[in-house]
Amino acid sequence: MDAVSRRVFLKYAAAATVSGGLAVACASSPPQPRFITPADPEIAARDRALARSTAVVPMALSARPVTVDLGGVAANTWAFGDVAVGPEIRLKAGERLRAEVANGLPVGTTIHWHGIAIRNDMDGVPVLTQPPIAPGQTFVYEAVMPDPGTYWYHSHSGLQLDRGLSGPLIIEDPNEGLRYDHEWTVFLKDWMDGATGTPDDVYRELTTGMGGMSGMPGMSGMPGMAGPQYMLTDGTSALLGGDAGDVKYPYYLVNGRIPADPPQFAGKPGDRARLRIVNAGADTAFRVALGGHELTVTHADGYPIEPVRADALLLGMGERYDALVTLEDGVFPLVASAEGKNARALAIVRTGPGERPPPDAPVAELDGRIPMAWDMSVTEADRLPRREVTRALDIRLTGSMSPYTWSIDGIPFDPSSVESNRLGVRSGERVRISWRNDTDMWHPMHLHGHTFQLAESGARKDTVIVLPKATMATDFDADNPGVWAYHCHNSFHQDSGMMGNISYEI
Repeated sequence: MDAVSRRVFLKYAAAATVSGGLAVACASSPPQPRFITPADPEIAARDRALARSTAVVPMALSARPVTVDLGGVAANTWAFGDVAVGPEIRLKAGERLRAEVANGLPVGTTIHWHGIAIRNDMDGVPVLTQPPIAPGQTFVYEAVMPDPGTYWYHSHSGLQLDRGLSGPLIIEDPNEGLRYDHEWTVFLKDWMDGATGTPDDVYRELTTGMGGMSGMPGMSGMPGMAGPQYMLTDGTSALLGGDAGDVKYPYYLVNGRIPADPPQFAGKPGDRARLRIVNAGADTAFRVALGGHELTVTHADGYPIEPVRADALLLGMGERYDALVTLEDGVFPLVASAEGKNARALAIVRTGPGERPPPDAPVAELDGRIPMAWDMSVTEADRLPRREVTRALDIRLTGSMSPYTWSIDGIPFDPSSVESNRLGVRSGERVRISWRNDTDMWHPMHLHGHTFQLAESGARKDTVIVLPKATMATDFDADNPGVWAYHCHNSFHQDSGMMGNISYEI
Protein backbone atom coordinates (compact mmCIF):
# COMPACT_ATOMS: atom_id res chain seq x y z
CA MET A 1 0.00 0.00 0.00
CA ASP A 2 1.50 3.36 -1.01
CA ALA A 3 1.67 6.32 1.37
CA VAL A 4 -1.26 8.16 -0.19
CA SER A 5 -3.50 5.09 -0.03
CA ARG A 6 -2.46 4.47 3.56
CA ARG A 7 -3.38 8.04 4.51
CA VAL A 8 -6.86 7.84 2.98
CA PHE A 9 -7.49 4.44 4.61
CA LEU A 10 -6.43 5.82 7.98
CA LYS A 11 -8.81 8.72 7.41
CA TYR A 12 -11.71 6.31 6.85
CA ALA A 13 -10.76 4.24 9.89
CA ALA A 14 -10.50 7.36 12.04
CA ALA A 15 -13.88 8.59 10.83
CA ALA A 16 -15.50 5.28 11.74
CA THR A 17 -13.86 5.31 15.18
CA VAL A 18 -14.88 8.89 15.86
CA SER A 19 -18.51 8.25 14.90
CA GLY A 20 -18.60 5.26 17.22
CA GLY A 21 -16.98 7.25 20.03
CA LEU A 22 -19.47 10.09 19.69
CA ALA A 23 -22.33 7.66 20.08
CA VAL A 24 -20.88 6.49 23.44
CA ALA A 25 -20.11 9.99 24.63
CA CYS A 26 -23.57 11.36 23.89
CA ALA A 27 -25.77 9.08 25.96
CA SER A 28 -28.89 11.01 25.01
CA SER A 29 -28.32 10.44 21.31
CA PRO A 30 -29.23 7.22 19.48
CA PRO A 31 -26.23 5.05 18.58
CA GLN A 32 -24.66 6.10 15.28
CA PRO A 33 -23.97 3.37 12.73
CA ARG A 34 -20.40 2.43 11.91
CA PHE A 35 -19.54 1.77 8.30
CA ILE A 36 -17.19 -0.52 6.43
CA THR A 37 -14.38 1.42 4.76
CA PRO A 38 -12.28 0.64 1.66
CA ALA A 39 -9.44 -0.35 4.03
CA ASP A 40 -11.39 -3.11 5.80
CA PRO A 41 -10.49 -6.79 5.27
CA GLU A 42 -13.92 -7.67 3.83
CA ILE A 43 -13.00 -5.81 0.64
CA ALA A 44 -9.93 -7.90 -0.24
CA ALA A 45 -11.54 -11.13 1.00
CA ARG A 46 -14.43 -10.81 -1.46
CA ASP A 47 -12.02 -10.08 -4.30
CA ARG A 48 -10.01 -13.24 -3.58
CA ALA A 49 -13.19 -15.32 -3.45
CA LEU A 50 -14.27 -14.12 -6.92
CA ALA A 51 -11.07 -15.19 -8.72
CA ARG A 52 -11.70 -18.06 -11.13
CA SER A 53 -8.30 -17.89 -12.80
CA THR A 54 -4.70 -17.12 -11.93
CA ALA A 55 -4.38 -14.99 -15.08
CA VAL A 56 -3.48 -11.32 -14.65
CA VAL A 57 -4.18 -9.06 -17.64
CA PRO A 58 -1.88 -5.99 -17.65
CA MET A 59 -2.84 -2.61 -19.07
CA ALA A 60 -0.96 0.68 -19.05
CA LEU A 61 -2.97 3.90 -19.33
CA SER A 62 -1.43 7.35 -19.49
CA ALA A 63 -3.77 10.32 -19.10
CA ARG A 64 -2.26 13.39 -20.75
CA PRO A 65 -3.02 16.46 -22.87
CA VAL A 66 -3.01 15.57 -26.58
CA THR A 67 -4.33 16.72 -29.93
CA VAL A 68 -6.61 14.10 -31.49
CA ASP A 69 -7.95 13.79 -35.02
CA LEU A 70 -11.73 13.26 -35.04
CA GLY A 71 -11.72 12.70 -38.80
CA GLY A 72 -10.52 15.96 -40.29
CA VAL A 73 -11.19 17.97 -37.13
CA ALA A 74 -8.35 18.49 -34.64
CA ALA A 75 -9.26 18.72 -30.96
CA ASN A 76 -7.01 19.63 -28.05
CA THR A 77 -8.13 17.39 -25.22
CA TRP A 78 -7.10 15.00 -22.47
CA ALA A 79 -6.97 11.35 -23.48
CA PHE A 80 -5.35 7.97 -22.84
CA GLY A 81 -3.58 7.92 -26.20
CA ASP A 82 -3.51 9.74 -29.51
CA VAL A 83 -7.18 9.10 -30.35
CA ALA A 84 -10.44 10.24 -28.77
CA VAL A 85 -11.26 6.78 -27.34
CA GLY A 86 -9.09 4.88 -24.88
CA PRO A 87 -7.78 1.42 -25.82
CA GLU A 88 -10.23 -1.45 -25.58
CA ILE A 89 -9.53 -3.64 -22.55
CA ARG A 90 -10.56 -7.26 -22.95
CA LEU A 91 -10.30 -10.19 -20.55
CA LYS A 92 -12.27 -13.23 -19.39
CA ALA A 93 -14.66 -13.32 -16.46
CA GLY A 94 -12.82 -14.21 -13.27
CA GLU A 95 -9.47 -12.95 -14.51
CA ARG A 96 -7.63 -10.15 -12.73
CA LEU A 97 -7.04 -6.77 -14.37
CA ARG A 98 -3.89 -4.90 -13.42
CA ALA A 99 -4.13 -1.38 -14.84
CA GLU A 100 -1.27 1.02 -14.21
CA VAL A 101 -2.56 4.56 -14.63
CA ALA A 102 -0.03 7.37 -15.02
CA ASN A 103 -1.35 10.90 -14.58
CA GLY A 104 0.24 13.35 -17.00
CA LEU A 105 -2.55 15.89 -16.51
CA PRO A 106 -2.20 19.21 -14.67
CA VAL A 107 -4.87 18.09 -12.16
CA GLY A 108 -5.75 14.94 -10.23
CA THR A 109 -7.65 12.08 -11.84
CA THR A 110 -9.10 8.61 -11.18
CA ILE A 111 -10.50 5.74 -13.23
CA HIS A 112 -13.92 4.19 -12.58
CA TRP A 113 -14.74 0.75 -14.02
CA HIS A 114 -18.36 1.36 -14.95
CA GLY A 115 -20.80 -1.47 -14.25
CA ILE A 116 -18.25 -3.80 -12.65
CA ALA A 117 -18.93 -5.26 -9.20
CA ILE A 118 -15.30 -4.50 -8.44
CA ARG A 119 -13.59 -4.43 -5.04
CA ASN A 120 -14.47 -1.17 -3.36
CA ASP A 121 -10.97 0.30 -2.99
CA MET A 122 -10.50 0.02 -6.78
CA ASP A 123 -13.77 1.73 -7.79
CA GLY A 124 -12.05 5.03 -8.59
CA VAL A 125 -14.26 7.64 -6.91
CA PRO A 126 -12.33 10.54 -5.35
CA VAL A 127 -12.71 10.79 -1.56
CA LEU A 128 -15.21 7.91 -1.38
CA THR A 129 -12.77 5.15 -2.36
CA GLN A 130 -9.38 6.77 -3.04
CA PRO A 131 -7.58 10.10 -3.17
CA PRO A 132 -7.14 11.45 -6.71
CA ILE A 133 -3.99 10.38 -8.53
CA ALA A 134 -1.86 13.51 -8.30
CA PRO A 135 -0.18 15.04 -11.38
CA GLY A 136 3.01 13.13 -12.15
CA GLN A 137 1.96 10.14 -10.03
CA THR A 138 0.93 6.58 -10.90
CA PHE A 139 -1.73 4.36 -9.34
CA VAL A 140 -2.25 0.65 -9.96
CA TYR A 141 -5.81 -0.63 -10.11
CA GLU A 142 -5.84 -4.38 -9.54
CA ALA A 143 -9.03 -6.42 -9.12
CA VAL A 144 -10.92 -9.48 -10.34
CA MET A 145 -13.40 -8.76 -13.12
CA PRO A 146 -16.19 -11.10 -11.97
CA ASP A 147 -19.05 -10.80 -14.46
CA PRO A 148 -19.06 -11.11 -18.26
CA GLY A 149 -20.53 -8.36 -20.36
CA THR A 150 -20.08 -5.02 -22.11
CA TYR A 151 -18.68 -2.36 -19.77
CA TRP A 152 -16.47 0.72 -19.99
CA TYR A 153 -13.99 2.77 -18.00
CA HIS A 154 -13.75 6.52 -17.54
CA SER A 155 -12.39 9.25 -15.36
CA HIS A 156 -14.57 9.97 -12.34
CA SER A 157 -12.96 13.34 -11.53
CA GLY A 158 -14.96 16.49 -12.15
CA LEU A 159 -15.99 16.91 -15.79
CA GLN A 160 -13.12 14.85 -17.21
CA LEU A 161 -15.57 12.31 -18.67
CA ASP A 162 -16.55 15.01 -21.19
CA ARG A 163 -13.06 14.83 -22.70
CA GLY A 164 -11.27 11.81 -24.16
CA LEU A 165 -10.76 9.92 -20.89
CA SER A 166 -12.91 6.84 -21.51
CA GLY A 167 -12.78 3.53 -23.33
CA PRO A 168 -14.52 0.14 -23.71
CA LEU A 169 -14.05 -2.76 -21.31
CA ILE A 170 -15.19 -6.17 -22.55
CA ILE A 171 -15.37 -9.14 -20.19
CA GLU A 172 -15.79 -12.35 -22.15
CA ASP A 173 -17.85 -15.36 -21.09
CA PRO A 174 -16.01 -18.54 -22.14
CA ASN A 175 -19.26 -20.52 -21.77
CA GLU A 176 -21.57 -18.15 -23.61
CA GLY A 177 -23.89 -19.81 -26.11
CA LEU A 178 -24.22 -16.97 -28.63
CA ARG A 179 -22.85 -17.64 -32.12
CA TYR A 180 -21.76 -14.88 -34.49
CA ASP A 181 -19.17 -14.13 -37.17
CA HIS A 182 -18.17 -10.62 -36.12
CA GLU A 183 -18.05 -8.65 -32.89
CA TRP A 184 -18.09 -4.87 -33.19
CA THR A 185 -17.79 -2.35 -30.38
CA VAL A 186 -19.82 0.82 -31.04
CA PHE A 187 -18.55 3.49 -28.62
CA LEU A 188 -20.70 6.63 -28.72
CA LYS A 189 -19.67 10.10 -27.58
CA ASP A 190 -20.83 13.70 -27.72
CA TRP A 191 -17.88 16.02 -28.34
CA MET A 192 -16.90 19.64 -28.11
CA ASP A 193 -13.69 19.63 -26.03
CA GLY A 194 -10.83 21.48 -27.70
CA ALA A 195 -12.87 22.15 -30.83
CA THR A 196 -15.40 24.83 -29.80
CA GLY A 197 -14.88 25.01 -26.04
CA THR A 198 -14.25 22.91 -22.96
CA PRO A 199 -16.51 21.18 -20.41
CA ASP A 200 -15.61 23.94 -17.97
CA ASP A 201 -16.90 26.54 -20.42
CA VAL A 202 -20.15 24.60 -20.69
CA TYR A 203 -20.56 24.34 -16.93
CA ARG A 204 -19.82 28.05 -16.52
CA GLU A 205 -22.52 28.94 -19.01
CA LEU A 206 -25.05 26.54 -17.49
CA THR A 207 -24.51 27.91 -13.99
CA THR A 208 -23.87 31.60 -14.68
CA GLY A 209 -24.85 32.29 -18.28
CA MET A 210 -21.22 33.08 -19.10
CA GLY A 211 -19.65 30.76 -21.68
CA GLY A 212 -17.00 31.08 -24.35
CA MET A 213 -14.20 31.95 -21.96
CA SER A 214 -11.49 29.58 -23.14
CA GLY A 215 -10.39 31.50 -26.21
CA MET A 216 -12.31 29.18 -28.53
CA PRO A 217 -14.23 30.49 -31.57
CA GLY A 218 -17.74 31.79 -31.06
CA MET A 219 -17.64 33.95 -27.96
CA SER A 220 -21.41 34.28 -27.73
CA GLY A 221 -21.35 33.82 -23.95
CA MET A 222 -19.59 37.18 -23.54
CA PRO A 223 -21.58 40.28 -22.57
CA GLY A 224 -23.30 41.86 -25.51
CA MET A 225 -23.13 38.74 -27.66
CA ALA A 226 -26.27 36.92 -28.80
CA GLY A 227 -27.66 33.81 -27.20
CA PRO A 228 -26.13 30.89 -25.32
CA GLN A 229 -23.24 29.16 -27.01
CA TYR A 230 -23.50 25.73 -25.40
CA MET A 231 -26.92 25.46 -23.75
CA LEU A 232 -29.54 23.41 -25.58
CA THR A 233 -32.68 25.54 -25.70
CA ASP A 234 -34.97 23.71 -28.13
CA GLY A 235 -34.24 19.96 -27.89
CA THR A 236 -37.22 17.74 -27.04
CA SER A 237 -37.87 14.01 -26.95
CA ALA A 238 -41.17 12.22 -26.43
CA LEU A 239 -39.31 9.06 -25.40
CA LEU A 240 -37.48 10.98 -22.67
CA GLY A 241 -40.58 12.79 -21.44
CA GLY A 242 -39.76 16.30 -22.61
CA ASP A 243 -36.38 18.04 -22.69
CA ALA A 244 -33.69 16.05 -24.47
CA GLY A 245 -30.70 17.42 -22.55
CA ASP A 246 -28.84 20.51 -21.44
CA VAL A 247 -25.98 20.88 -23.93
CA LYS A 248 -25.66 21.22 -27.70
CA TYR A 249 -22.49 19.70 -29.13
CA PRO A 250 -20.88 20.35 -32.52
CA TYR A 251 -19.88 16.70 -33.00
CA TYR A 252 -21.15 13.22 -32.21
CA LEU A 253 -18.75 10.31 -32.58
CA VAL A 254 -18.68 6.58 -33.20
CA ASN A 255 -15.35 5.14 -32.04
CA GLY A 256 -13.83 8.61 -32.00
CA ARG A 257 -14.83 9.60 -35.56
CA ILE A 258 -17.23 12.21 -36.93
CA PRO A 259 -19.76 11.39 -39.71
CA ALA A 260 -17.56 13.03 -42.37
CA ASP A 261 -14.98 10.26 -41.89
CA PRO A 262 -16.82 7.41 -40.17
CA PRO A 263 -15.44 4.08 -38.98
CA GLN A 264 -16.30 1.10 -41.18
CA PHE A 265 -17.25 -2.48 -40.30
CA ALA A 266 -16.90 -5.18 -42.97
CA GLY A 267 -18.59 -8.54 -43.39
CA LYS A 268 -20.34 -10.76 -45.93
CA PRO A 269 -24.04 -11.06 -46.73
CA GLY A 270 -25.62 -13.52 -44.32
CA ASP A 271 -22.96 -13.05 -41.65
CA ARG A 272 -24.13 -12.53 -38.09
CA ALA A 273 -22.63 -9.61 -36.19
CA ARG A 274 -22.69 -8.81 -32.49
CA LEU A 275 -22.91 -5.12 -31.69
CA ARG A 276 -21.65 -4.01 -28.28
CA ILE A 277 -23.09 -0.50 -27.97
CA VAL A 278 -21.84 1.89 -25.26
CA ASN A 279 -23.16 5.40 -24.60
CA ALA A 280 -20.11 7.21 -23.21
CA GLY A 281 -21.64 10.65 -23.69
CA ALA A 282 -21.86 13.35 -21.06
CA ASP A 283 -25.29 14.82 -21.88
CA THR A 284 -26.71 12.98 -24.90
CA ALA A 285 -29.03 10.02 -25.31
CA PHE A 286 -28.47 8.16 -28.58
CA ARG A 287 -31.08 6.42 -30.73
CA VAL A 288 -29.21 3.67 -32.59
CA ALA A 289 -30.28 1.79 -35.74
CA LEU A 290 -28.69 -0.07 -38.65
CA GLY A 291 -30.41 0.96 -41.87
CA GLY A 292 -32.27 -1.92 -43.55
CA HIS A 293 -31.85 -4.33 -40.62
CA GLU A 294 -33.65 -5.65 -37.57
CA LEU A 295 -31.79 -6.01 -34.28
CA THR A 296 -32.15 -8.81 -31.75
CA VAL A 297 -31.27 -7.38 -28.34
CA THR A 298 -29.53 -9.95 -26.12
CA HIS A 299 -27.96 -8.03 -23.21
CA ALA A 300 -28.65 -4.91 -21.16
CA ASP A 301 -25.76 -3.39 -19.19
CA GLY A 302 -23.79 -6.63 -19.55
CA TYR A 303 -26.52 -9.03 -18.34
CA PRO A 304 -28.47 -11.41 -20.61
CA ILE A 305 -32.12 -10.67 -21.32
CA GLU A 306 -34.80 -12.68 -23.08
CA PRO A 307 -34.15 -11.74 -26.73
CA VAL A 308 -36.13 -8.73 -27.94
CA ARG A 309 -36.63 -7.69 -31.55
CA ALA A 310 -36.06 -4.01 -32.23
CA ASP A 311 -35.64 -1.57 -35.08
CA ALA A 312 -33.70 0.87 -32.89
CA LEU A 313 -32.45 1.29 -29.32
CA LEU A 314 -32.35 4.35 -27.07
CA LEU A 315 -29.36 4.55 -24.73
CA GLY A 316 -29.00 7.04 -21.91
CA MET A 317 -25.52 8.03 -20.77
CA GLY A 318 -23.77 5.07 -19.16
CA GLU A 319 -26.12 2.44 -20.63
CA ARG A 320 -24.99 -0.45 -22.83
CA TYR A 321 -26.86 -2.89 -25.06
CA ASP A 322 -25.70 -5.91 -27.02
CA ALA A 323 -27.57 -6.87 -30.18
CA LEU A 324 -27.25 -9.48 -32.93
CA VAL A 325 -27.94 -8.66 -36.57
CA THR A 326 -27.90 -10.75 -39.76
CA LEU A 327 -26.23 -8.70 -42.47
CA GLU A 328 -27.84 -7.93 -45.81
CA ASP A 329 -25.96 -7.32 -49.07
CA GLY A 330 -24.76 -3.76 -49.61
CA VAL A 331 -23.51 -0.68 -47.75
CA PHE A 332 -25.53 0.50 -44.77
CA PRO A 333 -25.52 3.40 -42.30
CA LEU A 334 -25.15 2.49 -38.64
CA VAL A 335 -26.66 5.63 -37.16
CA ALA A 336 -26.60 6.96 -33.60
CA SER A 337 -29.02 9.86 -33.64
CA ALA A 338 -28.43 12.42 -30.87
CA GLU A 339 -31.89 12.28 -29.30
CA GLY A 340 -33.66 15.62 -29.63
CA LYS A 341 -30.54 17.40 -30.87
CA ASN A 342 -31.00 17.14 -34.65
CA ALA A 343 -27.58 15.58 -35.27
CA ARG A 344 -25.97 12.16 -35.71
CA ALA A 345 -23.00 9.97 -35.14
CA LEU A 346 -22.33 7.51 -37.94
CA ALA A 347 -20.53 4.31 -38.86
CA ILE A 348 -20.70 2.27 -42.06
CA VAL A 349 -21.42 -1.46 -42.39
CA ARG A 350 -20.20 -2.85 -45.71
CA THR A 351 -20.87 -6.33 -47.09
CA GLY A 352 -20.40 -5.56 -50.79
CA PRO A 353 -19.51 -2.86 -53.32
CA GLY A 354 -21.30 0.46 -53.45
CA GLU A 355 -21.06 4.08 -52.47
CA ARG A 356 -21.01 5.10 -48.84
CA PRO A 357 -24.36 6.48 -47.63
CA PRO A 358 -24.24 10.19 -46.81
CA PRO A 359 -24.35 11.24 -43.14
CA ASP A 360 -27.97 12.36 -43.49
CA ALA A 361 -29.21 9.22 -45.26
CA PRO A 362 -32.79 8.40 -44.24
CA VAL A 363 -33.04 5.46 -41.81
CA ALA A 364 -36.64 4.35 -41.33
CA GLU A 365 -35.71 2.09 -38.44
CA LEU A 366 -35.07 5.12 -36.22
CA ASP A 367 -38.85 5.59 -36.05
CA GLY A 368 -39.68 1.91 -35.63
CA ARG A 369 -39.89 -0.38 -32.59
CA ILE A 370 -37.77 0.99 -29.73
CA PRO A 371 -37.99 -1.21 -26.62
CA MET A 372 -36.97 0.48 -23.38
CA ALA A 373 -35.28 -1.19 -20.42
CA TRP A 374 -38.61 -1.61 -18.61
CA ASP A 375 -39.91 -3.56 -21.63
CA MET A 376 -37.18 -6.20 -21.21
CA SER A 377 -36.94 -9.30 -19.00
CA VAL A 378 -33.87 -10.88 -17.47
CA THR A 379 -33.17 -14.51 -18.34
CA GLU A 380 -34.23 -17.02 -15.71
CA ALA A 381 -30.61 -17.96 -14.99
CA ASP A 382 -29.72 -14.34 -14.19
CA ARG A 383 -32.85 -13.35 -12.27
CA LEU A 384 -32.34 -12.23 -8.69
CA PRO A 385 -33.51 -14.99 -6.30
CA ARG A 386 -37.06 -14.32 -5.18
CA ARG A 387 -37.12 -12.96 -1.64
CA GLU A 388 -38.60 -10.19 0.45
CA VAL A 389 -37.20 -6.68 0.39
CA THR A 390 -35.55 -6.05 3.75
CA ARG A 391 -34.46 -2.44 3.25
CA ALA A 392 -36.20 0.29 1.26
CA LEU A 393 -34.33 3.42 0.16
CA ASP A 394 -36.19 6.37 -1.32
CA ILE A 395 -33.91 8.58 -3.38
CA ARG A 396 -35.58 11.80 -4.49
CA LEU A 397 -34.05 13.49 -7.55
CA THR A 398 -34.30 17.26 -7.23
CA GLY A 399 -33.13 20.38 -9.03
CA SER A 400 -33.79 22.70 -11.94
CA MET A 401 -32.27 24.34 -14.98
CA SER A 402 -32.71 27.85 -13.55
CA PRO A 403 -30.92 28.20 -11.26
CA TYR A 404 -28.77 25.32 -12.50
CA THR A 405 -28.69 23.13 -9.40
CA TRP A 406 -29.16 19.37 -9.15
CA SER A 407 -29.29 17.40 -5.92
CA ILE A 408 -30.61 14.47 -3.88
CA ASP A 409 -33.54 15.31 -1.59
CA GLY A 410 -32.72 18.97 -2.15
CA ILE A 411 -29.14 18.58 -0.89
CA PRO A 412 -26.23 18.90 -3.37
CA PHE A 413 -23.48 16.32 -2.89
CA ASP A 414 -20.40 17.57 -1.05
CA PRO A 415 -17.43 15.99 -2.89
CA SER A 416 -15.19 16.48 0.14
CA SER A 417 -17.28 14.35 2.52
CA VAL A 418 -17.98 10.62 2.65
CA GLU A 419 -21.05 11.45 4.76
CA SER A 420 -22.74 13.54 2.06
CA ASN A 421 -26.11 12.07 0.98
CA ARG A 422 -25.12 8.76 2.59
CA LEU A 423 -27.58 5.88 2.92
CA GLY A 424 -26.85 2.73 4.92
CA VAL A 425 -27.35 -0.95 4.11
CA ARG A 426 -26.13 -4.21 5.65
CA SER A 427 -24.53 -7.18 3.92
CA GLY A 428 -27.09 -9.82 2.98
CA GLU A 429 -30.03 -7.46 2.64
CA ARG A 430 -32.36 -7.28 -0.35
CA VAL A 431 -32.49 -3.55 -1.00
CA ARG A 432 -35.10 -1.67 -2.99
CA ILE A 433 -34.17 1.76 -4.32
CA SER A 434 -37.12 3.87 -5.41
CA TRP A 435 -35.71 6.59 -7.65
CA ARG A 436 -38.32 9.38 -7.46
CA ASN A 437 -37.81 12.06 -10.07
CA ASP A 438 -39.31 15.34 -8.88
CA THR A 439 -37.72 17.32 -11.73
CA ASP A 440 -38.76 18.18 -15.27
CA MET A 441 -35.69 16.44 -16.73
CA TRP A 442 -34.85 12.76 -17.30
CA HIS A 443 -31.93 11.31 -15.38
CA PRO A 444 -29.86 8.16 -16.14
CA MET A 445 -29.22 6.96 -12.57
CA HIS A 446 -26.17 4.76 -11.97
CA LEU A 447 -25.28 2.64 -8.93
CA HIS A 448 -21.66 1.60 -8.46
CA GLY A 449 -20.54 -1.88 -7.45
CA HIS A 450 -23.87 -3.67 -8.06
CA THR A 451 -26.50 -4.49 -10.63
CA PHE A 452 -30.15 -4.00 -9.84
CA GLN A 453 -33.26 -5.59 -11.30
CA LEU A 454 -36.21 -3.63 -12.63
CA ALA A 455 -39.43 -4.93 -11.03
CA GLU A 456 -39.85 -8.64 -10.33
CA SER A 457 -38.35 -9.97 -13.55
CA GLY A 458 -37.14 -6.90 -15.43
CA ALA A 459 -33.72 -6.38 -16.93
CA ARG A 460 -30.60 -6.48 -14.71
CA LYS A 461 -28.87 -3.12 -15.04
CA ASP A 462 -26.57 -0.66 -13.30
CA THR A 463 -27.86 2.45 -15.09
CA VAL A 464 -31.51 3.25 -15.74
CA ILE A 465 -33.40 6.18 -17.21
CA VAL A 466 -35.82 7.79 -14.74
CA LEU A 467 -38.35 9.91 -16.62
CA PRO A 468 -39.62 13.29 -15.37
CA LYS A 469 -42.15 13.10 -12.51
CA ALA A 470 -41.85 9.29 -12.50
CA THR A 471 -40.60 6.71 -9.99
CA MET A 472 -38.44 3.71 -10.92
CA ALA A 473 -38.13 0.83 -8.43
CA THR A 474 -34.95 -1.24 -8.58
CA ASP A 475 -33.86 -4.15 -6.36
CA PHE A 476 -30.34 -5.36 -5.59
CA ASP A 477 -28.65 -7.72 -3.16
CA ALA A 478 -26.16 -6.12 -0.78
CA ASP A 479 -23.30 -8.52 -1.53
CA ASN A 480 -20.35 -6.19 -2.19
CA PRO A 481 -19.29 -4.34 0.98
CA GLY A 482 -17.89 -0.84 0.82
CA VAL A 483 -18.77 2.77 0.05
CA TRP A 484 -20.59 2.99 -3.28
CA ALA A 485 -21.48 6.09 -5.26
CA TYR A 486 -24.86 6.58 -6.89
CA HIS A 487 -25.46 9.51 -9.23
CA CYS A 488 -27.00 10.88 -12.36
CA HIS A 489 -24.80 10.02 -15.35
CA ASN A 490 -25.40 13.39 -16.93
CA SER A 491 -21.93 14.76 -16.15
CA PHE A 492 -23.21 18.27 -15.49
CA HIS A 493 -26.01 17.10 -13.18
CA GLN A 494 -23.52 14.94 -11.27
CA ASP A 495 -20.98 17.74 -10.95
CA SER A 496 -23.71 20.11 -9.80
CA GLY A 497 -24.68 17.75 -6.97
CA MET A 498 -27.01 14.90 -8.03
CA MET A 499 -24.93 12.26 -6.28
CA GLY A 500 -24.64 10.37 -2.99
CA ASN A 501 -23.33 7.09 -1.63
CA ILE A 502 -24.59 3.82 -0.21
CA SER A 503 -22.39 2.61 2.64
CA TYR A 504 -22.39 -0.80 4.29
CA GLU A 505 -22.99 -0.72 8.02
CA ILE A 506 -20.99 -2.88 10.40
